Amino acid sequence: MSSYDVAVIGSGPGGYVAAIRCAQLGMKTAIIEKYATLGGTCLNVGCIPSKALLDSSHHYEDAIKHFDTHGIEIPGEVKVNLEKMIARKQAVVDQTIGGIDFLMKKNEIDVFQGIGSFKDATNINITKEDGKVETIQAKNTIIATGSKPSSLPFIKIDKERVITSTEALKLKEVPKHMIVIGGGVIGLELGQVYKRLGAEVTVVEYLDRIIPGMDRACSKELTKVLKKQKIKFALSHKVKSVERNGNEVVVKADNKKGEEVTFTGDYCLVAVGRHAYTDGLNLEAAGVKQEERGRVAVNEHLQTNVPNIYAIGDVIKGAMLAHKAEEEGTLVAEVLAGQKPHIDYNLIPGVVYTWPEVAAVGKTEEQLKEAGVDYKVGQFPMRALGRARASMDIDGFVKIIADKKTDEVLGVHMVGARVADLISEAVVAMEFRASAEDIARMSHAHPTYAEAVKEAALGATEDRSIHM
Repeated sequence: MSSYDVAVIGSGPGGYVAAIRCAQLGMKTAIIEKYATLGGTCLNVGCIPSKALLDSSHHYEDAIKHFDTHGIEIPGEVKVNLEKMIARKQAVVDQTIGGIDFLMKKNEIDVFQGIGSFKDATNINITKEDGKVETIQAKNTIIATGSKPSSLPFIKIDKERVITSTEALKLKEVPKHMIVIGGGVIGLELGQVYKRLGAEVTVVEYLDRIIPGMDRACSKELTKVLKKQKIKFALSHKVKSVERNGNEVVVKADNKKGEEVTFTGDYCLVAVGRHAYTDGLNLEAAGVKQEERGRVAVNEHLQTNVPNIYAIGDVIKGAMLAHKAEEEGTLVAEVLAGQKPHIDYNLIPGVVYTWPEVAAVGKTEEQLKEAGVDYKVGQFPMRALGRARASMDIDGFVKIIADKKTDEVLGVHMVGARVADLISEAVVAMEFRASAEDIARMSHAHPTYAEAVKEAALGATEDRSIHM
């Protein structure tokens, strides 16, 4: 029987990063993956393929709507080749997966393909596709099995017309009318992809706003922009049935007045969130406890109630974000090596990759009001930037919230072009507990989108914005 210092079950961003960091720290490491390729949801059917389609569809939209304004004339009709677009997406995925394979070899990590399940706290059975079982021994185990798309009890996902994000990444045709159930990140991103390609898109959301976990100002701005892009919204609607009749899908919901509303389309994307995935782990055999929604219970060191078993990423509490899982994978590896790492969960940024993008870190204005914190706000519109006007990306803003007494930055919220990258400036500033004045006094290159951060900081510092 092979014996390891650490076995990692699951090879998504949390799992493979944990394995690499363990190997770097001198531990003999194994990683177990049930699917034929490494990378988990993120690399195979999540973050990477969705961004590939978002970029491809964005290029198409620019070609048909904006090139002429830029003085670029294309003779003939611009057409979508969806098959080619999906193939490019898959090529990006394959290349990324190949990179993970290389990193496993480089770091001398043993890769096992099969379903990992606990025989007991130190022995793991790996069931191969042919049914054969191999057992390995591990002094420590890291559970990194991630999450799966959630649904509603009355919805039958047939993976043809009533689909999840996985199927939405490989459709063979552009829908005529895609009904999206759920106004969160996944539904909005994929909804925008197919809207750009020519589909009618209706988003049906139970709550009174989209991206409900983010600052209300971001939600309001994104709604306004997406409506301009002709995406329809049915907010405060409780879906009660989804029925497929041949190539037609009928969704019925009650609006906030209790009136029944019917939506008819040819595809329905169910994007109501994700849930922890622990199927097949046989946690009972190892004595590992779970908490609500099937998540694995952990302490501040991400250690389960069984001392040599840890859990990270979507399978435990907290935001279901790839970069959160990566930080947790690194933390566990360093804890096992006797180090004292730390994660400030308040400073893990969240991003929505629509266009314009939405990005945020720290507290929302609603959270600070609820906590009774005295704060001040500086907000600057993207349309006031020369760089935004030059690129025709004028939607959005940067909003900085700072403590009214100390001026420490408590939250930064952005909507606009490239803010997914821009948010890192705010994360760095807040990691060092910068004040709004600190950011305001830093030189920002001109002309850039980053100038909006400086101007928002000036706005939070005695209302000193220069360009508005």
